[in-house]
Amino acid sequence: MNYTINQLRVFLKVIETESITKASEELFMTQPAVSIQLKNFQNQFKFPLTEIVGRQLYVTEFGYEVAEIAKRIFDELEALKYKTKEYEGIYTGRLRISVASTGKYVIPYFLTGFLDAHKGIDLSLDVTNKSKVVESLKNNELDFAVVSVLPEEVEVEEVFLIENKLYMVGNPENHSKNKTLIYREEGSATRRVMEQYFDKKGSKRKQIELTSNEAVKQAVIAGIGHSILPLIGIKSELIEGSLKIIRKRDLPLKTDWRLIWLKDKKLSPVANAYLDYVRKEKIKIQEKFFKWYLDFE
Repeated sequence: MNYTINQLRVFLKVIETESITKASEELFMTQPAVSIQLKNFQNQFKFPLTEIVGRQLYVTEFGYEVAEIAKRIFDELEALKYKTKEYEGIYTGRLRISVASTGKYVIPYFLTGFLDAHKGIDLSLDVTNKSKVVESLKNNELDFAVVSVLPEEVEVEEVFLIENKLYMVGNPENHSKNKTLIYREEGSATRRVMEQYFDKKGSKRKQIELTSNEAVKQAVIAGIGHSILPLIGIKSELIEGSLKIIRKRDLPLKTDWRLIWLKDKKLSPVANAYLDYVRKEKIKIQEKFFKWYLDFE
């Protein structure tokens, strides 16, 4: 077997996009060049990696298994890339973290000191909804994830970062009792908590669904309706007066922001170093950056 690194790279991109056209665009290659590399790689196996049905490219089961091995090869190549600097006593490599949407207001403060101390580390930080975070975690594509509700479908280990307080908010000039409820999309942890709260209340109010916390926030500011939002993401709006907290006896709702990783995962030296940093520094980080938040009632 005599494959090249470039063939592996092309093959993985085709698997990821399920399209030679899209793969060629993302690799900045011509379609014929991608097809040739894919064919040369395929010729080294007795079983098909992909198949064309109609005009659609499909990945075979064998193709997915080869792709998993190829990903591990690239992980090892990444480790090899930074090995020399490791011998010089410098932490280098890539730290991969995926964050559930509102976690973007939390995780930067738990990263800045670590990255300042280790200039050779590359950070890959993806901000998305909880469902996609958990999917990436299950596929072992991450070192860590940041979530406010623990996933049920995968075993993880965790470190507590900070409490997540969720309040009902409305437009200061327009917050009548029966306003429309504005929810996040399915798969959002904030939506799940909000649904549980209003299900207990037996609420019959009209509902709107939006796909990001920012969209929900802007809709509330515009007076379209009420929502329950994490306090950590609305500090500026509360200060400037564009949002008002609607006080309820059984609010705020509370969850916890956690740094999680797959149980029994073998962490890289960079990931282990970051975990040690968080465990040692999190109290100082909370006191330095989140005192206003921790004191808010």
